[in-house]
Amino acid sequence: MSVGLRTFADVGNPDSFSNRMRNRRFEIFAGLIEPLPKPVRILDVGGTNLFWRQRGWADENRDVEVTVVNLEAEEQEFENIHTASGDATGMPQFAEKSFDVVFSNSVIEHLFTYENQKKMASEVRRIGKAYWVQTPNFWFPMEPHFHVPGWQWMPKSMRVALLRRRQCGWRGPVKDKADARRYVDEVRLMSKRELRACFPEATLWGEKFYGLTKSWVARHGFGNG
Repeated sequence: MSVGLRTFADVGNPDSFSNRMRNRRFEIFAGLIEPLPKPVRILDVGGTNLFWRQRGWADENRDVEVTVVNLEAEEQEFENIHTASGDATGMPQFAEKSFDVVFSNSVIEHLFTYENQKKMASEVRRIGKAYWVQTPNFWFPMEPHFHVPGWQWMPKSMRVALLRRRQCGWRGPVKDKADARRYVDEVRLMSKRELRACFPEATLWGEKFYGLTKSWVARHGFGNG
């Protein structure tokens, strides 16, 4: 991947295209949060301290409390951003409807299998009174993790071979075949039909880029959308 494209997709750069798209989506999410009784308790599945700091919701937004859960908990950096360890496919530490909102940004596609994606969806629906789950669209031509056009439509053997030989997105080259296969298997983009099956009561909103649906958001439980 070229330096220019890496800059284009760098979520650590607040001015990157990727972050500008995230900010546009987040403005919609913030609008849905606004009418909810305060303080709003949010569970962020697979998020980061950096994400909430970039959005301006760390420390400064005292009427929002966010719990960020990952396989390995990040260090807590902000008073209102709590960190915890957990698996998106099973979070028994959180009771039913114990959060006002479950939020997840580009995580559900990293679970290897459709069965795991269904498990995460079930947990999101169980834990949250409302939810917002964003994921890239399987049918968008530029794959957002490996940055190769049509990557997700190639035979797995071709993707593994490419990743072993060159850098694809933020990954590679990965010389070991088993490691390369694991990286390829990790990312499973979802179609609208699959997302609908996982979140049957949700409204599905398509984020557009030059007329094409770049990603999907499954949202439910907000009084105004």
